[in-house]
Amino acid sequence: MSITRRTLLLGAGTGAVAVLLAACTPEPQPKPTRTTPVPRPTAPPAVPAPAAWARSTWSTDPYSFGSISYLPAGADPQQRATLAEPIGDRLYFAGEALDPDHPGTVLGAVDSGRSAALALIVAAGEKERVAVVGAGAAGVVAARMLADANHDVTIFEARDRSGGRILSKSGDDWPIPAQLGAWLISDEQLTALHDRITTLGEKQIVLDTATGWSKDGAVDTVAGQSIAQAIDKAKSLPSDLPLDKALTQNGADPDDPALAAALAWQTAITGADPAKASSWYPPAFPADTLTGMGEDLGGFFDKHLKDQEITLASPVVRIAYDDSGVSLRLGTGEALSFDRVVVTVPLGVLQQQGIEFAPALPFSHRGAIAALASGFVETVWMRFDKLFWDAEQAIWHVVGGAGLIRTWLNLMPVTGEPVLVGIVGGPEAEQFAALSDRDARAAARAALEFFAPTPQGGS
Repeated sequence: MSITRRTLLLGAGTGAVAVLLAACTPEPQPKPTRTTPVPRPTAPPAVPAPAAWARSTWSTDPYSFGSISYLPAGADPQQRATLAEPIGDRLYFAGEALDPDHPGTVLGAVDSGRSAALALIVAAGEKERVAVVGAGAAGVVAARMLADANHDVTIFEARDRSGGRILSKSGDDWPIPAQLGAWLISDEQLTALHDRITTLGEKQIVLDTATGWSKDGAVDTVAGQSIAQAIDKAKSLPSDLPLDKALTQNGADPDDPALAAALAWQTAITGADPAKASSWYPPAFPADTLTGMGEDLGGFFDKHLKDQEITLASPVVRIAYDDSGVSLRLGTGEALSFDRVVVTVPLGVLQQQGIEFAPALPFSHRGAIAALASGFVETVWMRFDKLFWDAEQAIWHVVGGAGLIRTWLNLMPVTGEPVLVGIVGGPEAEQFAALSDRDARAAARAALEFFAPTPQGGS
């Protein structure tokens, strides 16, 4: 159930750490990072205005500062496991960035939440008071397991909703819910989720035809051979190069339109910036087949939050911990004491120091936070009154041009309605998120210029 801060305060325990924090002055809320201004885009007249529109802005969201984690050049996969190590059996971390087997996925978030909960259960006594910071996939799964183990659990969520970086928007505007966060998932991951404790849902859509599209029309779909070759050569180098430098060293030109489209496809799915991503531990090159969730994913959270205590719109800005317990200070200045805490905020929030820790985290944990990378992926959904495109394939790769969005999903074949979903990753995603809603609409329409009836339509 949902409770108010006042109710929570009346039921909260007190301790030396809590009293200390209550006397502190509240810290300001984290602010979005600045991004380089981009020229105002202009929509081509051949691409109509959408009848319905929805988009994400995870890159500038102060409670995420990114969409998905990846390994930059010089990082080591072991640093994910390092960050997952409990601190003094009081402070636990969880989230997709910490999972060594399925990082950057909902499955990774769920597995990490399970691991943190199990470690806490082993260390805890009977019926302890446990705080869980964050109501995304990792947080709600950890909280469910801890509550089932008879602990007194309270979830703190900075946003006014649960779900974290999973967000479905349902309504008459859409034939299926518009998914603005994590929603593309492999059959293997769906099976693994079901085998553990839950499932995201029963309804999926499959997108399994793809094409490239240039100003001259249809071309071959993108391919990852040159990327794979560069990665293979880079593994024998004495140091880990960023992916774009590995490509250049192998004789490829990252600015070549076909290769640029392939990199854009990889970045749109993984969030990894080629100028930063490791070539020793590279992001996977996605296949031209996608499975997406076709129902409101809020049911996943409703199931796990049933009968749980959760306080929404309650960002945690400071966590103090010692041998006797932990104390959380909210953005309002309220301080509450618990026996243990599970922190599931995104990597980007930790990197931007959205939460202060007292004492400071061990050097190993701070090093792991600094070493990992928070990638950017943004999604835009557009429904039109009627078709204006001829491409029948479900996945489109834009080859050439200057549009910000180079990956499009055509949902007409699976929904029967003219809906296009644009996915953009890396620095372009950061630019897109920083645009006003008006400019973002124009940028999305401009990116569809090649698919309009008049490819060279006015600008």
